[in-house]
Amino acid sequence: MAKTFTTQAIAEALGGQLVGKGDILIDRITHPADVQGEHDLALAMDKKLLPLLNDTAARAVVVSEEARPENGLIESCIVVSRPRLAMAKLTKLFAEETPYTAGIHPTTIVEPGAKIGHNVSIGAFSYICSGASIGDNSVLHPQTYIGPNVTIGRDALIFPGVRIGSRVQIGARIIIHYNTTIGADGFSFVTPQMGSVEAAKASGAVTSTNKELIRIASIGIVVIGDDVEIGANTSIDRGTVAATRIGNGTKIDNQVQIGHNVIIGDNCLVCGRVGIAGSAQIGNRVVIGGAAGIADHLKVGDDAVIMAMSGVAGHVLPRTVVGGYPSMPRDRLIENHFYAGRIKNFMKKIEEFTHRMDRLEQKPKND
Repeated sequence: MAKTFTTQAIAEALGGQLVGKGDILIDRITHPADVQGEHDLALAMDKKLLPLLNDTAARAVVVSEEARPENGLIESCIVVSRPRLAMAKLTKLFAEETPYTAGIHPTTIVEPGAKIGHNVSIGAFSYICSGASIGDNSVLHPQTYIGPNVTIGRDALIFPGVRIGSRVQIGARIIIHYNTTIGADGFSFVTPQMGSVEAAKASGAVTSTNKELIRIASIGIVVIGDDVEIGANTSIDRGTVAATRIGNGTKIDNQVQIGHNVIIGDNCLVCGRVGIAGSAQIGNRVVIGGAAGIADHLKVGDDAVIMAMSGVAGHVLPRTVVGGYPSMPRDRLIENHFYAGRIKNFMKKIEEFTHRMDRLEQKPKND
């Protein structure tokens, strides 16, 4: 069932300024180009969208302080100072929960010794192992697996297909999206003698052959803090001996690979298809752009920003922006691209200069 709010209530929820009518009923938020009727709330917080309001059927609109329609064009305007934050509040206001059936489905298996908190719902064909503990008010959608001695805090929201390995520790208010795996073994192998990678690192040449690969067991765990969100199809490996750790408030996108022993601080943003190799340490409030790769054992300082598609092969200082492959400070990256674009003309000038020098050298000298 659709949610309905008055423009007055929406303005108060956003902390915005209401200009015009406060009693217009809204049951849908939409782009100005997709307005279908008078109960739609058009989002025109970018001034480029204002022309779309000239012939709109919407009676109400959300705009920014820098982008307001002409007086009288729209019956109700809600003016916000920070559009992106307003979007977050609006979508939360109108969001609808994924439906689930309260209680534990009869096809779910809960092994003896598992602890299920108050008001927990677990969907069909799920499996909860012995020693697992699930906090109050948590929702586990169908086909989830919770391994032995896993701890999950209160108010968890876990979507179908999630797999959580043994002894993983997860804080309160976790959100884990479809088909994510937490607590699989790390990718750790060793050769009896020096292997090809070791030789290449030491000398820059492949002087050894990997005749046998011996598996290193992962006996560590994964520890995840409070208010963390993890996207679909992401993998977080358990530590070799110590723990892989994810800090409070960190948000991880889809298809991210986090290797064994990695430590990620609080309130980080890790975008889609990022790969973080084993034992890397990511500070607090770090932003890692999509498809970036971070090599093993590196340190990324607090508040650093790593641009998308970067290949990070060295430590990153706090509060710096790096990008490129291999990554470098942003200013240097831009400078390199600028000069790279001039190489063709520079080479042409060198060829012309060389040709002139050759002609001068071939000219007969006067006696």
